[in-house]
Amino acid sequence: QRQLVESGGGSVQAGGSLRLSCTTVGHTVKSYTCMVWFRQAPGNEREGVAIIYAGGTPIQYADSVNGRFAISHDDALRTLYLQMTSLKPEDTAMYYCAADRTIAGCRKWATGYLEVGGQGTLVTVSS
Repeated sequence: QRQLVESGGGSVQAGGSLRLSCTTVGHTVKSYTCMVWFRQAPGNEREGVAIIYAGGTPIQYADSVNGRFAISHDDALRTLYLQMTSLKPEDTAMYYCAADRTIAGCRKWATGYLEVGGQGTLVTVSS
């Protein structure tokens, strides 16, 4: 059974760093046209944070995280990462990885609604 499993969340102070991981179970990153990190804070809509297409490019980021976050995957193509630096209290949210096999689905990445998603990992940033 194909699954996406996130890990790496936690509590940090503003200015700190975290690295989130998303492990593909039963398949690899190559199964998808794109993989995405999105987040959702209580009372807020989903927000696409970063997208990486098959092959590693192109990569795009939301304006709110550009220059602070970096999306990547390992050479074995089994784990997606989100390196988060200079964290701010407004980055506090549940973070999810998601994926889609279609270009049309990937174009909706900023909404956070893609074909497949994980259960999320909580990131809390205190001031």
